Amino acid sequence: MPNPWTGIGNPYTRTEVLARLHATLDRGEPIIAAGAGTGISAKFIEQGGADLLIIYNSGRFRMSGHGSTAGLMAYGDANAVAMEIGEYEVLPVVEEIPVICGVHASDPRRRIWHHLLKVKDMGFSGINNFPTHTIVDGLFRRVLEETGMSIQHEVDMVELSQKTGIDLFSIVYVATPEESRKMAEAGADAIIAHVGCTIGGSIGVTEATCTLQEAAKRTQEIILAAQSVRKDIIFLSHGGPICTPNDAAYINENSGTVGFVGASSIERMGVEESLIRLTQEFKQIPCPAAHKR
Repeated sequence: MPNPWTGIGNPYTRTEVLARLHATLDRGEPIIAAGAGTGISAKFIEQGGADLLIIYNSGRFRMSGHGSTAGLMAYGDANAVAMEIGEYEVLPVVEEIPVICGVHASDPRRRIWHHLLKVKDMGFSGINNFPTHTIVDGLFRRVLEETGMSIQHEVDMVELSQKTGIDLFSIVYVATPEESRKMAEAGADAIIAHVGCTIGGSIGVTEATCTLQEAAKRTQEIILAAQSVRKDIIFLSHGGPICTPNDAAYINENSGTVGFVGASSIERMGVEESLIRLTQEFKQIPCPAAHKR
């Protein structure tokens, strides 16, 4: 039912978000979620028919011309930035689709249960684990794990949101089958198989990625791990070489995913391509007076 305070549908309960997504699948349509770092992006991504909007700090860096990985660095308060984008830019302009808040669950300065209450009160309909340590590997990942900033905080956040009555839909990034299994056990509603930073565009990666075939294989391994725990999870793809509609279609056709999460691939690349094309078209307009000078 629409929220009586807004009259336009937002925010939604967890059950309502799930019902909307399953209705999309029942129509034979893929689920498309998109990151939005600005209000103008959110407004027109919604008009394009996206099913979910996800707000996290990397969107601000991305739309400022920097790589999305900046969102993993100490360049700002990730939780505060996500809340600010939501409060002042996205939530005021979104008319109908659910908006999800990125939460940096391992932030040692916050009581995450208390932050989740703020997320709920702000009008978000769900949570996402970003910045996420699932995409950090090697020695630095070991250091994070050993010094109290582990992936387990992200898992605990999902479980907390499910078992405390906060009633937030959860859509989470994972990079390995083991992380996928843990998120399934914690009660995640949707799992995003993250296969690396998105390639392409002006600030995408070029070599730090995998092939599309490898992405499909890794995605399916992530799906099977979660399905060994529960069968009711929604699976989506993201990242690496999956950056066009054809790429996302290939993953859907070669794994158990039912949709795609686009951040750079929808918001950033859409802006880059359209601005280049439009500016080039303006540069081609006639200018008779220029020849008379």
